[in-house]
Amino acid sequence: MRHSHGRDVAATRPRTEMAHGGSEACETWPGGVSEAMELLHIDVEADAVEERPARAAALFSRNVLRKQRHWERQLAAKKSKRKEEKQRRKVNREQAPDHPQFTKRVLKAIAKERLAEAQSSGLRLCVDLSMTDGMSDKEVSRLAGQLRRLYGSNKKATRPFHLLLTDLVEGGRLYRECLRMNEGFLNYMIDMTEESCLDLFPPEAVVYLTPDAEEALETVDADKVYVLGGLVDESIRKTLSLSRARELSVHTARLPIDEYMTKTSNDKNFHSKILAINQVFDILLTFSNTGSWTEALQAWFPPGKGYCVALQDCPQSDT
Repeated sequence: MRHSHGRDVAATRPRTEMAHGGSEACETWPGGVSEAMELLHIDVEADAVEERPARAAALFSRNVLRKQRHWERQLAAKKSKRKEEKQRRKVNREQAPDHPQFTKRVLKAIAKERLAEAQSSGLRLCVDLSMTDGMSDKEVSRLAGQLRRLYGSNKKATRPFHLLLTDLVEGGRLYRECLRMNEGFLNYMIDMTEESCLDLFPPEAVVYLTPDAEEALETVDADKVYVLGGLVDESIRKTLSLSRARELSVHTARLPIDEYMTKTSNDKNFHSKILAINQVFDILLTFSNTGSWTEALQAWFPPGKGYCVALQDCPQSDT
């Protein structure tokens, strides 16, 4: 027992001394190395910390700018859409029948009667849908939405146009998308055909509306057929509708934007005369009812395009 206890004490003593000696050793060379390594570690970490915030700040700054630009574009689009919808409601109120006691059913019957009359004697407008093959699925979907809005405007008009959808291939991508997106599409009071406008009308009667035409449209005539290029092109390839008009060998014209509007100054220095087909149609429809390009452009030309009717107090552009 004593021998065993002595061995335990002997075995324990070195550990205790080492334990005490360890704290002293930490104050000599091992501690020095430890402190040096610690300082070195701090220096390395300090450099890394300085680098990381700079890199992170640059990344953060770019992300913030990108998101801010995206937000600004969305905000501008929403403002333009709200203004367009407000104007649409105003026009609808002005064009509403003088008999508010009419029920929705009666108003629907009146609209249907007007559309039927337009199909026999109204101003004629074709939407040329021959260019959809080069469009993406997203662009085709947007075009289907524009056709719905165009028809909605015509249905509410006191003097609607006779509308025709030409080069519309039954079972094609656009046809299927219109069926999917536009409720009651096959019941639209629009002439739909796979034929082109030249299969239906003589070339001398056709006026193809394109923003790249040299001549400005002055008026709309009952003996003419006006054609809009059914095209949504997010890549902004130029002169596509003009090329199509030249292929058909028909007369071309553009909306009189240069004659009645001026460029406005804006942060992005952005100016565009490219409009959706429903926007062009709203301008034509208002002009045909009022005879005023000023009124039509002021009502329907999107402000986000960087133009303002010349008679208004517009912030002038330097370009």
